This record gives sequence, C-alpha cells and structure tokens, in this order.
Amino acid sequence: MPKSKARLSAADIHGAWAIIPTPAKDNASDWRATDTVDLDETARTVDKLIRSGVNGILSLGTFGEGATLTWAEKKAFMATVVETVAGRVPFFGGTTSLNTRESIEQTRAAADIGVDGTMLGVPMWCKADVPTAVQFYRDVAEACPDTAICVYANPEAFKFDFPRPFWAQVSEIPQVVTAKYVGIDRLLADLRLTKGRIRLLPTDNNYYAAARMAPDQCTGFWTGGAVCGPELAIKLRDEVDKAKRSNDWTVAREVAESVAAALAPLFPRGDFAEFSKYNVGLEKARMNAAGWMKAGPCRPPYHLVPPDYLKGAEEAGRLWAQHAARYAG
Repeated sequence: MPKSKARLSAADIHGAWAIIPTPAKDNASDWRATDTVDLDETARTVDKLIRSGVNGILSLGTFGEGATLTWAEKKAFMATVVETVAGRVPFFGGTTSLNTRESIEQTRAAADIGVDGTMLGVPMWCKADVPTAVQFYRDVAEACPDTAICVYANPEAFKFDFPRPFWAQVSEIPQVVTAKYVGIDRLLADLRLTKGRIRLLPTDNNYYAAARMAPDQCTGFWTGGAVCGPELAIKLRDEVDKAKRSNDWTVAREVAESVAAALAPLFPRGDFAEFSKYNVGLEKARMNAAGWMKAGPCRPPYHLVPPDYLKGAEEAGRLWAQHAARYAG
C-alpha cells in the first residue's frame, strides 16, 4: 500500500488537466479480446504529457472507456499511470459504476494503488434526482475519507442535469474538491453556490470565456485535446494567465479561437447531444488522426460510429495537431 499523503484541496486544482483515453491494443474491438490495455503506450503518453507541462491527469471517463474495461484492466491501467506519474502531478482515476457499493469498492482499491482522487459520475441506470445524487457522493466520501473527488458533471452521460441545488449541497462535502464541468451558461451561479469549495474545470473550448467571467475562480480547465498535441492546451493556459495579470486578452483570445476551430468538426452538425451518442469512437478517432499518441480502437459495444461522423472527428484531430505545431518549442 502506498505511503499516506494529504488529501488534495480545491486550491491544488489549477492549470491544464489532461483527460486521457485508455490506449487499446489492436484487437480491442473484438469482444473475445482480453487484456486489451496497451500499458507501454499508457506509460509513454503519461510521461510525455507531464514533460510537456500539464498540471494534472484525469482518466477512465467516457472516452477513457471506464464503462467497457474489465476491472482487471482498470487496475492495471491505474497502476501503470501511478508508477509513471511518480508524484509529479495529481492523478484522478475514474471509479464510476452503476451502484454505490461498487463505486466505493473501486475507489478504495484505486486509493490503495496510489491515485490522488477519483473522477466520479452518478450511477445512471435510473435517472437520479438531487437527493439521490447528493447522497451518492456523501456515501462515497464517508467510505473513502482520504480520497479527493472530482464530480464528473456530464449531463448527457449520466442523465442528470447537475442543477443548482445539487452544487449547493455537494459543496458541503469536504472530499469533493473539483468538477469536470460542461458548458458555461450556469457557471457564475454555480460558482456562487459552491463558495470556492469546488474548483469547477470548464472545457478547453470554454476556458477563455470562463476566465474572463470569473478570473479569480476559473484557474484551470480540462482538455481531451492535450493528447492530440499538448502545446495548444499549454499555450491556452499560459496566455490566459498572462492576460489576467496584464488585462490584455488579445493573444489569449487568438489561442482560444484556435482551440474552437480545431474542435468544430468533432461535433456532428454542431450538436453535443448527437456527439454524445458516439463520444468514445469520435474522440478516439480524433486522437488517432492527430498522431501524437496511439489511442487504438474502441472496445465494444461503442466501436460502431457513422462514417461521416468519423471523418469530422479525424479532421478535428488533424486540425488540433496543426495548431499545436505552431506552438511547439
């Protein structure tokens, strides 16, 4: 069991947090396949991300294929990431499941492996109401008091809208220190409700706008694009930081426009709900096309994606790589 360490707080969550896929071996789309995680590529990717300057790593969410990995594969993946990270940046390993007891069991096991926190979504077999969602996080926090929790706030994935009463109540749980946040329409209201106790991480595509709205509170973001070329995400982080000090947002806006341009083809017809039906396949197609890492194929049943959607995702990967190359070095 790893040496005990202090639980992360909201103040520890800042900068560019890369959310990574679980690299797959070439046969991973075959339901007969076992041991599908490419651990060598996992270690290579994580080390490259840290050397590039990312501030933290999130894993085992949607395109991390937390839903389609076996428990043995998840443990092997987390152990490889922990060993590679070697304490250089915080690492949150996702432990979402369909019920409270399984999530607690996985979160305890992940803590024993050495993760710093869990990226945790609401069980979604039945659509949760606010009391159910809040109690879920309370129970996991009580069972795993030394593990920091990142709320995985994806309304499409979890059939839950993460409304204002949820944030007001979940912010009272000390272990909940951050959230993988989608959209900015309700950001200011949710920031007021969380009272600085939870670091809300917007997407790379929304970070510029979020930082302008609440510069003192929006100090970090999550980025799937980092594994298409981390230079663009790092440039976004650094230019926003500079703009906060100088109040000249010109360059930061230009970088944000590059991020938006690179992401545009990823979303079929510009529709997030439609994208969410094929999130796993589209994101991994984007990453493979960018060429910075080998994400590999998707695991079943999420390996079937409309061909025209895939073309858009591949174009998004190539565009991100092109923009990232402008900032390399």
